[in-house]
Amino acid sequence: MIKGLLRFIIAVIFILSGFVKAVDLVGFSFKMEEYFAPSVFNMPFLEKFALLFSIIVVVLELFLGFMLLLKLKLKFTLSALIALCIFFGFLTFYSAYFNVVTDCGCFGDAVKFTPWQSFIKDIVLLVGLIFVFILYRKEFTKKDAYGGTTKESSGKVRYSILGIFSLVMIYIMAQGIMHEPLIDFRDYKIGTNIKSEKEKINKTPSEYKTFYSLKNQKTGEALKVNQDDYIKETKYWAEGSPWKIEEGKNESVLTKEGYKSEIVKFKIEDPTGMDITDEIINAPKAVLVFSYHPKEVSADLIQKVEAKVNAQKGAVIYGISTDQNSFKTIKNAMMDGTAIKTIARSNPFVLILEKGKIVDKQPAKDYVN
Repeated sequence: MIKGLLRFIIAVIFILSGFVKAVDLVGFSFKMEEYFAPSVFNMPFLEKFALLFSIIVVVLELFLGFMLLLKLKLKFTLSALIALCIFFGFLTFYSAYFNVVTDCGCFGDAVKFTPWQSFIKDIVLLVGLIFVFILYRKEFTKKDAYGGTTKESSGKVRYSILGIFSLVMIYIMAQGIMHEPLIDFRDYKIGTNIKSEKEKINKTPSEYKTFYSLKNQKTGEALKVNQDDYIKETKYWAEGSPWKIEEGKNESVLTKEGYKSEIVKFKIEDPTGMDITDEIINAPKAVLVFSYHPKEVSADLIQKVEAKVNAQKGAVIYGISTDQNSFKTIKNAMMDGTAIKTIARSNPFVLILEKGKIVDKQPAKDYVN
């Protein structure tokens, strides 16, 4: 009973983890690119293979998790999942210890984990898998009445179920890669009102306090003091005080969590640096064309997109990218590349707003067809 429940729970966790990433494989590939970046593992030559690696990881999670659920090839399945957990554990520990990737993307955009939470999750799963391996070790092979061996998971029904599951997941992954995720877990889903979200962020912002690193010039004692206590205690700053602030060691610490939303990064500027976000979210209608890699977009596609958006009479129209010369017949605007990737899963991408509310979004290649 216990071993069956434990196996079921672990299998479901892997399936859910794989599913939310399978729905949005392009988004997960952006997370993989972060790991390959110079500031993390310094393997930028692998960035172009990020989507391929993402597919491999998601396929392993999904199908190994489903095989564990169905008790198919238990020894192989459990061994592979243990190896996968060790691999994930290394990545999440590295991210947490060196604070380089602040969100591992373990559950895509559906559930956010801090690096240390992700690492703890991986360790708990690893321990659970080892327990399941031990509890099921006697079932890896069974002797039949004639002394031969029979594999524990030979049921045709279970293999048929695995086949159907595989076809469904292939369709979901293909849909997310070629078009848009079938289920959108992002803050930029259709129906989101960007203007309202920004008002909520401004109404309940996160609060931070500065902690000063102080060192006593006479005793050598070092301590950290928050900004309020520093001002209150004159011994730290009065004339002749032995306490001195150590430059470069001060920290800003979150003291109150405000309203959290990716919309906080929705900031658009014109080529001169002027903020035009309010103009866009207050417009009766705005048609925005995003491109996070403008140099990789064919001139023909850009021309078709611009022709179609220019036909939208009365709309505020901007082409938004990381290069102020990306678009020829519509006004150029600038936005951080990472922020664009949060909105756009294809390059280029069209977002349509009505008074700040997202009413439509689709890859440019679908928009022009």
